[in-house]
Amino acid sequence: MGKYFGTDGFRGEANKVLTVMHAFKVGRFLGNYFGKDHKARIVIGKDTRRSSYMFEDALSAGLTSSGADVYLLHVTTTPSVSYVVISEGFDCGIMISASHNPFYDNGIKILNGEGHKLSAEIEALIEEYIDAEEDTIPYAVGEDIGRTVDYSMGRHRYMGYLISLAKRSFKGVKVGLDCANGSASTIAKPVFDALGAKTFTMSNEPNGVNINTNCGSTHIENLAAFVVENNLDVGFAFDGDADRCLAVDEKGNIIDGDLILYLCGTYLHEHGELTNSTIVTTIMSNMGLYKALDDKGISYEKTTVGDKYVYECMMNNGYTLGGEQSGHIIFSKYASTGDGILTSLMVMEVMLEKKMSISELLKDIKIYPQLLVNVKVNDKKAAREDAVVKEAAAQVERELGDEGRLLLRESGTEPLIRVMVEAKTDELCAKYAKIVTDALKKQGHERP
Repeated sequence: MGKYFGTDGFRGEANKVLTVMHAFKVGRFLGNYFGKDHKARIVIGKDTRRSSYMFEDALSAGLTSSGADVYLLHVTTTPSVSYVVISEGFDCGIMISASHNPFYDNGIKILNGEGHKLSAEIEALIEEYIDAEEDTIPYAVGEDIGRTVDYSMGRHRYMGYLISLAKRSFKGVKVGLDCANGSASTIAKPVFDALGAKTFTMSNEPNGVNINTNCGSTHIENLAAFVVENNLDVGFAFDGDADRCLAVDEKGNIIDGDLILYLCGTYLHEHGELTNSTIVTTIMSNMGLYKALDDKGISYEKTTVGDKYVYECMMNNGYTLGGEQSGHIIFSKYASTGDGILTSLMVMEVMLEKKMSISELLKDIKIYPQLLVNVKVNDKKAAREDAVVKEAAAQVERELGDEGRLLLRESGTEPLIRVMVEAKTDELCAKYAKIVTDALKKQGHERP
């Protein structure tokens, strides 16, 4: 990771960590970088945070002042930006969002012309430009100055693409959608309505400060209650920029990314559409998923945490399906990034084609109890490398043996150390997580 760019772009509290001047300079660099031999065309999408409008303006000013033309999708999802970049031949795309973070955070995620996250090498060049004392990029003048274009039609084309992927009508199916008061609010319900579902929505009225607030995939318990109360067949919860999706079955049970990978993976495997009979997971995936895949004769790869690493593994090996427990699911046949709404459509396909509820489809998989504790720290690296913390982790690993596991890692987007424990019971998970978190606190790493 660089000084500003982490695993998911440049992210931080708006106008404290990520400022409007940062956004302007990012725009200046990109307009110049992609406009060396032609007038660059760059598309921008944003989520519903209040600061997203400010950053959209700053990026647009930077881009146009460097000679680029800017196409505004307005409030839309991260995967829609990727889709539009690829299908419309843009030089790059920018998504303004901090995903699942609180409203006061924001982020700038840059996608290249292939709809993938920008390379670390180019991100390093952007950082150099941001910190340079002198602005070496010339300002465009006269007719070379760029312009902004309302490009909401790009978002509508993406919606049409999603609708075209459905193999069956959703008529008669009662579906709950938690839009997290974010990007999905402009897309999810219209897509499900167009496919004939009886759609029930919650957290679908963004006001700039309620994105992810007690809603969406990070608070899926609310959707679980909503599905049961309204006697729905299934529910889907998205995060702020709708690149991830979690589900709820008709009984209110939470279906995380691991279970979605199992559900869709076994379905694709049965139909001969799972390349090399392999699913790409991350080190956070549950032991229960691997045991269930073994029983089905399905292989798996494990990457470090981050959907960019999942996608790299998929592309390098030609795999069809991969994802994270958090709900970033990638169907490489249809998209180059995690897409929450696409994921919900693929789950619907399995339900409708198999004529079974999600609870029935998942009856053969047993997930191990898992506990994830986030500790906010002053210095992630110092906390991770502390000898006392490492010994506490080693103690837990010795005691768990083959009956569980510990994962201790730094967050790629926040000042957190993540402590994850899997064991036979919830009590054991809590016991062993406490040993490690107590060590972090005792050594003075916890941030007040």
